[in-house]
Amino acid sequence: MAQIFDRSSNALARASLVLTGLIVIALGVTLDQLQRSPWVTRQGQRPDQPVPFSHKHHVQGLGLQCQYCHVTVEKSSYAGIPPTKTCINCHSQIWTNAQLLEPVRSSWATGQSLVWTKVHDLPDFVYFSHEIHVNKGLGCATCHGRVDQMPLMYAQNTLQMEWCLDCHRNPAKNIRPTGEVYNMAWEKPAEERPVWCSVGDEKAGTPTAQGISCTTKDPSGAGQEMASLELPLAGAHGLVSDVAAASMTTPVYKKFTDQDELGHFLVDHYKIRTPKELTSCEVCHR
Repeated sequence: MAQIFDRSSNALARASLVLTGLIVIALGVTLDQLQRSPWVTRQGQRPDQPVPFSHKHHVQGLGLQCQYCHVTVEKSSYAGIPPTKTCINCHSQIWTNAQLLEPVRSSWATGQSLVWTKVHDLPDFVYFSHEIHVNKGLGCATCHGRVDQMPLMYAQNTLQMEWCLDCHRNPAKNIRPTGEVYNMAWEKPAEERPVWCSVGDEKAGTPTAQGISCTTKDPSGAGQEMASLELPLAGAHGLVSDVAAASMTTPVYKKFTDQDELGHFLVDHYKIRTPKELTSCEVCHR
């Protein structure tokens, strides 16, 4: 019987298997890079808006706080998009005839809300709460970037699950004192810019983070001023006892010159749950 396949067929079969494997691997790598690309994540893209609102002008230039427009950021899962009334509070007095702001004036006159394009848009199955993140010391700039330097808003980070997990596996690297949450220019502690924190009493019904007091100014100066009071001028023992009582209640501050050390201190006292304690998928997925 004549041979059906040539001797080279075995080599061709092996080569085709190797080539198929390489194609599958290349396709997998391509798809993996594609789903991380700005084409999918929209990272760095500046979508068209009804009004080209500049955070740089309003935040850095005019000094507006985040909460002035995003009023529910500390008490709701949503930061909140400001109503037209918030814009009119100022623009009924300034730039009243600017063509740029015609959509705002039209919205105010007709009662029709401005339709903004959401920049940081998570999938519907993802549950994210601004309230818990803000009250646990996660700064706005950690997720949204230096908004105060953005003439037009864009997403600085991917907001993909791997990005979220990277923070949740080690939140200490991003946690800051709650008093610095809205400080866009906040810098992590270092030898030349230490941070001092003290632990106060926890009160029932208040966030655990409120029991921690932090400052970037050396608090030891306050103790020196207290010691320099001229007690004999009091003329009575009342002032002496008051000073003694005050010195007993003076908080003890701990100095931090490293973000990792500060972060773990805050994570512990803010009562932030570890990944092992997040036993339910419904924490993030609804």
